[in-house]
Parts: sequence; C-alpha cells; structure tokens
Amino acid sequence: MTDRVVFGRDIAGFGRVELRPVDPDRDADLIHGWVSQERARFWGMRDAGRDRVAEIYRYVDSLPTHHAWLAHRDGEPAALFQTYEPDADPVGEVYDVQPGDHGVHLLIGPPSRPEPGFTGHLLRVLVAFVFADPAHRRIVAEPDARNDRALARLRRTGFVDGPLVDLPDKRARLMFLDRPVRRTAAQPAQRSESA
Repeated sequence: MTDRVVFGRDIAGFGRVELRPVDPDRDADLIHGWVSQERARFWGMRDAGRDRVAEIYRYVDSLPTHHAWLAHRDGEPAALFQTYEPDADPVGEVYDVQPGDHGVHLLIGPPSRPEPGFTGHLLRVLVAFVFADPAHRRIVAEPDARNDRALARLRRTGFVDGPLVDLPDKRARLMFLDRPVRRTAAQPAQRSESA
C-alpha cells in the first residue's frame, strides 16, 4: 500500500492535483464504482466485478511497461490515469511506434457537481506528468472512435488525429500530442516574412 505522491501541481482557481500509484486492493472499490457506471462504458469494464477490477490492476501493477495512477484534487480522488509503452501493448501493432512515444488512458471520476474546465485542468496536469520525463517525446491516445466527448477534449488539449485502427476490444482513433518545443534566448521565435 502506498500514498507516495509521484507528481503534483497547483492550479490557480482549481486546487492541487497530485498523482499516486494505484494500490490494486485498496483502490478496487473506488475504481469499480467508477468503471461500472454507464458513463464509463468506453473504458470496457462495466461488467467486471470488484474482484475482477482488483485482479486487472494487480496485473497492470506487475508490468514494468504499464502503470496506473489515481489523480487527486485537493486530496479527493478525481481521475484514473494509465500510462504505457506502446511497443509493449496491442496498440503498438497497429501503428509505427516512434522513439519517445508514451501511451495514455484517462477516466475522469464522476463529479459531485458539474464544473466547467474540470477535465481540461486534470488533462493538462496529466500531460505535464508524462512530459516531465525527458524521454517522452510524444503522447499517444487511442480513444474509442465513438467517444465523441473524449475526441473533442483531446483535440482541445492539442492532440491531433491519427488513423482509425482496429484494436482487440474496439475501433479506435489514434491521437498524438508532441512534446512542446521550448525556446531559449538563443532560439528566437521565427518570424514569417511577407513578400
């Protein structure tokens, strides 16, 4: 069991967001409560019982290439976030994995009340978490192609559409987000010249 915070950010007007590893047994009730709801149908675990959820996350926890995290906002669970190496996942069989690619899955927990910007704030922290590792050069997401809300949210965050692909459990839209390029004083912004 761990409460080890691996990443945190303060967001003005929103609160503190922290990530910690999922504890498969301790967190199984919480995660099961989220993934079994109709709103989580694209997560693919609606019919899984609590013990099956714990078993799945024990398996994820055993893999060196896949990780599960709980995002907390001001100490309250807010989202389930998974990261993975695409070349060690079925998604790696349907596209040309590039060095530095890092895959993600995100499930927002059910809100206690609707709050504009909630998902966007969480997603920006999760993107910052992935890019905190300098080896990660591009984030890969593969939402269900029917999940219009997830597709739109990822696009608003800067992800660009890749191809439609067939994965073992869904038809997905690959989406990519490149690491932002940081300019230094020695690298001024390029200006466009008009003729």
